[in-house]
Amino acid sequence: MSQAMVFILMFGIVSLFSDMTHEGASSIRGAYLALVGASAGTIGFVSGLGELVGYSMRYVFGKLTDKSKRYWPMTIVGYVFDIVAVPALALVGEDGWIFACGLLIVQRMGKAIKKPAKDTIMSFAASQEGVGKSFGLQEALDQIGAFLGPVLLYVVMLLKTEGSTFELYSTCFAILAIPGAITLVLLLLTKRKFPSPEQFEPEPKEYVPFKLKKEFILYIGGISLFAFGFIDYSIIIMHVSRTYSTLAVGLQETSSLLSSGSLPLLYAGAMLVDAVAALIFGYLYDKKGVKILVVSTLISAPFAILVFAFDSIAAVLIGIALWGVGMGAQESILKAAVTQMVPKSSRATGYGVFECSFGVFWFLGSWLLGVLYDLSLPLMITVSVATQLLAIPLYLYSSKLHKKDMPAQIN
Repeated sequence: MSQAMVFILMFGIVSLFSDMTHEGASSIRGAYLALVGASAGTIGFVSGLGELVGYSMRYVFGKLTDKSKRYWPMTIVGYVFDIVAVPALALVGEDGWIFACGLLIVQRMGKAIKKPAKDTIMSFAASQEGVGKSFGLQEALDQIGAFLGPVLLYVVMLLKTEGSTFELYSTCFAILAIPGAITLVLLLLTKRKFPSPEQFEPEPKEYVPFKLKKEFILYIGGISLFAFGFIDYSIIIMHVSRTYSTLAVGLQETSSLLSSGSLPLLYAGAMLVDAVAALIFGYLYDKKGVKILVVSTLISAPFAILVFAFDSIAAVLIGIALWGVGMGAQESILKAAVTQMVPKSSRATGYGVFECSFGVFWFLGSWLLGVLYDLSLPLMITVSVATQLLAIPLYLYSSKLHKKDMPAQIN
């Protein structure tokens, strides 16, 4: 096994425990925010604002990373913010939705700090092993953690039979400090073994300044439309908890199609689908390029119809699975594409520009879709599906231009 692959696997295991921490929290976040007093519009706004902060600030930190070349310090600081904010939710009071929302923003800021540096040093190793395969493998390990986190909370909910629902959720957030601590230890061990991962990728023969090529702009436009229409999971789980479990509406627990304790398992299932989709679509990206996003979009776009339009457990489960397909394809392919479209010397900036646009549109979409949830479910569903499908022509045109430009991509 090459040293590049060892690095990819070690960093992937770091991501596994990291995702176990914050995706475990994500599995109950929507229902928890509703429990402590946040409305659907507020949840949509805060979820979107978190993504806006988490993505838009990546441009700033991407520029800083490219300028300083201090890949590891930026990665470590970001991980600390990202990880610590999750167990801190255990300290929130029963009416503390404002504090809880603030911690959500802090957690997303941590991701903003770490992601350009993390993705860039991953891209150095990925350039040796195949970018689609490498980022797909990392995303699969991410999502194994994202599967295990909700399962851990499900076990906690089964074992903790005393106390209120609020106390149960607080215990869940406190437990997530364990995988969080493991994340930071493994991150430091990875840094110790690979102090200079930029050596995996040869330096270009000449300096290539960062420039927004047309293919990259089209790709940004397509993925931004996707982000706008891709409903945040907080809205999905809030809808499920309201419709099927009685938790969010504060009624006495009676017979229900889905109990509140099973909510983490829904997210765990979505993350498992995400992991498989990341491997498959990452592999297909190395064969077919950006246009493979067309296939993944056609598969995942109808998820909103199944989740929100049908009063059926089967439809909800299929819809959440399709949501997982969209997440897996997007997470693996978007990183791989940036690696090939942006030169090594300015790649962190390229990631920052790309993800800034992604975050702005995720924020606007999450806010609008959260408001539409309260006003008109059919309209929310229509906006969600239509904007995702509108991305397809941009993917196709970007793919066409990228093929023409391939000889110029060789550094």
